[in-house]
Order: sequence, then structure tokens, then C-alpha cells
Amino acid sequence: MTTTLATHTAIEPGILYFGTPVALLSTLNEDGRANLAPMSSVFWLGWRAVLGLGARSQTAQNLLRTRECVVNLPSDALAPAVDRLALTTGTDPVPPGKAKRGYRHEPEKFARAGLTPVGSETVGPPRVAECPVAMETVVEAVHPLAEDDERQRGSILTFEVRVQRVHVHEDIRMDGSPDRVDPDAWRPLIMSFQKFYGLGPQVHPSTLASIPERLYRGPDIERAREVPAR
Repeated sequence: MTTTLATHTAIEPGILYFGTPVALLSTLNEDGRANLAPMSSVFWLGWRAVLGLGARSQTAQNLLRTRECVVNLPSDALAPAVDRLALTTGTDPVPPGKAKRGYRHEPEKFARAGLTPVGSETVGPPRVAECPVAMETVVEAVHPLAEDDERQRGSILTFEVRVQRVHVHEDIRMDGSPDRVDPDAWRPLIMSFQKFYGLGPQVHPSTLASIPERLYRGPDIERAREVPAR
């Protein structure tokens, strides 16, 4: 049977969110109140993560000041809670760009989302009790993005954070491997072009899965063990 290849068409989409996990970042405001912000510009390498944020956002300002946050990962069942945080900001007054998009100031993010803050072990911001995964992190580096364009210069920051603790719900741990997450049990919430999706079943066996996960364990894990609880 002959297969006809599809052709590409050049387009100019306003966003390029082809599908990434949603994270809820908890940080501390200057008054000590917890801020909680949904985002999906995040990726991991080992026990490091890179977070992309608007430089004027409350979360970015909190990260620059305190150098710590919790990266909470909601399951797909928590989509309604995450959506309740949409179009809210901890910044007062609301920045003009966000005001134009319909954002409003919300000082009580946990209450707005209907989520429960629980104390962290090594950082000040709380974890989200309902999220199956919560990673306590500290900022190791801050990098500006789009510095080559004067129209965007200073508006976007990427934060390199190092994980100090990984907390998970028992029901997503792999049987017989206490330090592994079971991908068949973990159902992350995915953002794709501003819409929420869940993760479907495995579509094909992975050759990479034949590599023992322990071979990926890097020195940041040993470093994290040395961080005392507060």
C-alpha cells in the first residue's frame, strides 16, 4: 500500500505550547503570605529544572528575592483547581499587560484554588497537599531571555533551580522500587495551546526504558541529602 506523505504549511501561531506539564509554583511574598502560580514553561535535567516566567510577575519577583520555591505538579484530576487560578495575579497593582488580558489581583491564591498548604522541609514556601508531586527547590542561576530584542529585553527570565526534596503521594510510587514514580499511575495535567489535557496510555514500548533509572542518578541527589530540615 502506498502512503502519501503530508506536506508542511508555514504558519505564525501566537504561542508554541505544543504540550507541557502544568506546574504550580509556590513562593513567599514580601509580607510572608504564600503565592501560588500556575505555569507550564518548565523542563527538567536530572535534579535541576528550568522555569520560564515573566520578569514582572509576582512569582519571578519572589524568586529573585528569596531564591526558593516549591514546584508542585498537579494531576489531571486537579484541572478545576488550577483553572480557578487563571487570570489571577499576586501583583498589586496588576501590570498593564496582564490587565489588558483580564487579570485581577488575588492575594489568597491557595484559598482561591481550594488547595491546602503544608509546610516544606528545606524551604519557606509551602507545598500543595493535593498535588501528587512536590519538589522543594532553590535558585542557582537566573538568565534573561530575548535580550537581543529591545522590545522584549528585560521582560522574560529563566530560573535554574536545584531540587532539594522530592515528595510524592504513595499511590504513584512504583511497587518494589521505593524511589521511582510509576508512569502508569502518574497522570500529569498537560497544557497544550491553552487547553488542559490528561496523559493517555503508553503508545509504544520505549528502548530507553531498558536503561536502569539508577544510572541517571547524579551528584545533586547526594547534595540534597546534606540539606538539613528547617
